[in-house]
Amino acid sequence: MNRSESPEPHRIGPGATVITYEFPLVERIRTLLRLEDLYERARFFVDRGEPAEHHAALLTMFEILDVAGRADLKSDLLQELERQKQIMLSFRGNPDINADVLGEVLAEIESASGGLFNMAGKIGQHMRDNEWLMGIKQRAGIPGGTCEFDLPSYHYWLHRDAAERQADLRAWLAPMLPIRGGAAIVLKLLRESGKAQQAIARAGSFQQMLGGRVAQMVRLRVPLSGETIPEVSANKYALNVRFTTMGGDPRPRTVESDVDFELTLCSL
Repeated sequence: MNRSESPEPHRIGPGATVITYEFPLVERIRTLLRLEDLYERARFFVDRGEPAEHHAALLTMFEILDVAGRADLKSDLLQELERQKQIMLSFRGNPDINADVLGEVLAEIESASGGLFNMAGKIGQHMRDNEWLMGIKQRAGIPGGTCEFDLPSYHYWLHRDAAERQADLRAWLAPMLPIRGGAAIVLKLLRESGKAQQAIARAGSFQQMLGGRVAQMVRLRVPLSGETIPEVSANKYALNVRFTTMGGDPRPRTVESDVDFELTLCSL
């Protein structure tokens, strides 16, 4: 296996079509990435109009309830936002820092923090207090459990006007949006914290010694044309990447050729 110092790695061209993979290395970032994905999925389905799409939106909100149910998530986000705010404030007056960009970032942090401060009670408590919604959530855990004969009132709701269903869904989602806002700022700062480097996985395998560096997330950009899929493992000493390929067979196979990719270690 080869370290990133391999001589003269090929570079991914600026016009290449790439796919980005993000691998969280700590549980806190893993939770934020899951929430980011769920909020985006909820937004996508809420904006649609078909009953099946609004059913998917509601099921996604139930997933947000489960993932965001950690008692310390809100306080963790507030603490991290405050820490980032103090770091940004220390850059004021630095001639190498764009004052306008710095001001925009500080404003985003203040807005996200304010939204979190104003959240009342446990995340999603308004949904937990709704017996009708919790009845649907309970049935949704059973395969096929939300059929019309199981939940006739839900079947009726799904046949209401699409605009009325959207209004309900947005009302249920709105109290949980401050969590999305806080997570978005933290993930944005995390993604911008690293410096990309070109690398080669010789015969599909790559290793880089971390030398004491602490990474919270690994980002990989891989050319889509190569049809390769990275798998990442890491500890405090080393980062290992192994590439597989699917081709026409859905079962992954180990890549035997060299793979060019872009690697970024991210840490707040």
